[in-house]
Amino acid sequence: MRLCVFCGAHNGSEPLYKHSATVLGQRLASEGIGLVYGGGKLGLMGAVADAAMASGGEAIGVIPQALVDYEIAHQDLTELRIVDSMHERKSQMADLSDGFVALPGGLGTLEELFEIWTSSQLGYHRKPVAMMNVGGFFDELIQFLDTLVERGFVRPENRAMLIVAADTDELIGKIRNYSPPKPPQWIRASER
Repeated sequence: MRLCVFCGAHNGSEPLYKHSATVLGQRLASEGIGLVYGGGKLGLMGAVADAAMASGGEAIGVIPQALVDYEIAHQDLTELRIVDSMHERKSQMADLSDGFVALPGGLGTLEELFEIWTSSQLGYHRKPVAMMNVGGFFDELIQFLDTLVERGFVRPENRAMLIVAADTDELIGKIRNYSPPKPPQWIRASER
């Protein structure tokens, strides 16, 4: 099993963010779960990869050549895949992974989370999608998602697809117990 982790290329304002990334990397290794991530050496990205590797785990990075050129690629991974574009990066990360987790991060993290969650909602994959709400980092976003349900823009069953966990133990437990939803009605029975 491999989990794709979306997270910031910065450490953020709270030491808890980096600590949680480190604990997650260690836990993935101890559980025999491989890490797939964006291939950077900085911030939470570097912390989760360093922890997984230091704990004897697998870490596969996928990074566009343009970011390699900026010298932010992590060179000490199990495997570093260099691709041409952000689109290709996300596609390879999705193909390599059995589930997805967002840690604290910025625009890129949110974009990756929402794209993979939307793909699940549309039935393109049936893999778990989660966010680890470290220190309440995602509280306001979670409230807004619930508002989208209340106002009729997100179906309750699609909102329920997003796993929310406060810490690594809860996250791993929920992912291991994940039961994929039924494919959307618009998908032909032969494709389900």
